[in-house]
Amino acid sequence: MSTLKTIAFQGELGANSHEACRTYFPDYEVLPCATFEEAFEAIKTGAAQLGMIPIENSIAGRVADVHHLLPASGLKIIGERFKPIRFQLMANKGVTLDSVRTAVSMPIALSQCRHSLKRLGLSTEGAGDTAGAAKALAAKPDPARAAVAPALAAEIYDLDILARDIEDERHNTTRFLVMTADPAPPAPSFTHRCVTSFVFRVRNLPAALYKALGGFATNGVNMTKLESYMENGAFTATFFYAEVDGRPEDRSLALAFDELKFFSEKFEILGVYPADPFRDRG
Repeated sequence: MSTLKTIAFQGELGANSHEACRTYFPDYEVLPCATFEEAFEAIKTGAAQLGMIPIENSIAGRVADVHHLLPASGLKIIGERFKPIRFQLMANKGVTLDSVRTAVSMPIALSQCRHSLKRLGLSTEGAGDTAGAAKALAAKPDPARAAVAPALAAEIYDLDILARDIEDERHNTTRFLVMTADPAPPAPSFTHRCVTSFVFRVRNLPAALYKALGGFATNGVNMTKLESYMENGAFTATFFYAEVDGRPEDRSLALAFDELKFFSEKFEILGVYPADPFRDRG
């Protein structure tokens, strides 16, 4: 029986989330999960000690499923990791680019490589997963088809990379949250700049959202993210997911939270964690 700790992610082996796990938690075994729900459940049940969960992409925007799952998950955020996204065009061993006619991958991955694929003269075909497209090609070789996936997928499924880094935008980056089932994880060191993530729902009062957020401005708290989403498909139950710089025990943030809670009927801190150094890059 292995004594290694395990980290869960959504997707097939070789996916971008798998690459992120291997980069930032190389000593952990990985647990691929078909859906985000399964990944969250693996963390909650202890099948995995951590989860690597994508929350947003610099081109595609937020991962909507994750925002809906976070508040009810019971999990805590203990870190964030930013990963530049690089896509490779890969095919079966011995296949040359001249014979390839179709590139297969997730539609969002294909859209992020649209210009490169057009220059290569390839048609496109959608698949459910980037690494899944590579896995399917390995299982059923076809010299006329190639997969668009991370480099790790070529390594795992024994494919040749025909064209490297074919993404159209070099700034394409995904932000991941590191999740744990520990209800009271250790506080980050005071030497680190920190981010606090939380959700809230305002009371049914005129200008409640305006008033609830006023404390962040008057106390000089930098709010880096504010997103709304519907709860259970109801137009009358709008939740907000937010992130701010600082820790809840900082006086300025504590005062802002007091004001927010006064105008809210629900408020929950999802995590306090060190800001990734990627944030400081120009």
